[in-house]
Amino acid sequence: MKNVTDSFVSLGHWPSAGSFGFNTDILATNLINLSVVLGVLIFFGKGVCASYNLLSLSDLLDNRKQRILNTIRNSEELREGAIEQLEKARARLRKVEIEADQFRVNGYSEIEREKLNLIDSTYKTLEQLENYKNETINFEQQKASNQVRQRVFQQALQGALGTLNSCLNSELHLRTISANIGILGAMKEITD
Repeated sequence: MKNVTDSFVSLGHWPSAGSFGFNTDILATNLINLSVVLGVLIFFGKGVCASYNLLSLSDLLDNRKQRILNTIRNSEELREGAIEQLEKARARLRKVEIEADQFRVNGYSEIEREKLNLIDSTYKTLEQLENYKNETINFEQQKASNQVRQRVFQQALQGALGTLNSCLNSELHLRTISANIGILGAMKEITD
């Protein structure tokens, strides 16, 4: 209330007294405008019938009441629809969560199955590689053994030939040839 009286008092203290200016105090100017509007309504509204004013006020209140009730009804219907949609969304969410759990469980079991298959196939591959390795080692050992035998045989043969060549002279050589011819001749006679 003090603001209202201050605004009226401040009218006389404006620097440009007697001229037109703006009051920047919003509350004071709104109260002044409201008082002017009410004064005009009261002045011009005196000629209107009091019962008409009460009747129109009652109609206005009834209309306002109906609009509020309609708004409340609409809000309730919207609320019920929203609750229904929320329940449907929750049901869909539960369904999706169940499906996700099933996919997760199936995925884990599939991963475990694949892991076991991979381990099994890796084990088989390692076993085959071990067999190939053993076969290769055996083959290489046999090959090396054959090469050693062949070299030993060649060296023994060369040693024997060397010994024979050093021990044989031409007379012994002729006797050996004659003895062999004799043996062959005897064999020929037996077969005839």
